Amino acid sequence: MIRVDAVWLAVAPLDMRCGTESALARVVNVFGAARPHHAYLFANRRANRMKVLVHDGIGVWLAARRLNSGKFVWPRDTGATVTLSRAHFDALVLGLPWQRIGEAGIITVL
Repeated sequence: MIRVDAVWLAVAPLDMRCGTESALARVVNVFGAARPHHAYLFANRRANRMKVLVHDGIGVWLAARRLNSGKFVWPRDTGATVTLSRAHFDALVLGLPWQRIGEAGIITVL
């Protein structure tokens, strides 16, 4: 439905009460700009809620996801941002350990 060429993840938590304008301002502050066809992911402190902002070239879309149990596997020890592949993104939104996905899309246990 919406073309997404790149997915970016912000490590710092976001207040889930923020709306589209506040989320867009955070994207500009963290990533430098909101690029067309890029998705930007944010989570709250507990990592059980996520917001995704997508710039489609004309306007912006803001979506939210909440897990009823558990939490998203969110990085803590990396820099301010992380880029994700489509396979990593698909695993992340399901609450799976996306960092362990191999080249063939197989999740490995260490």
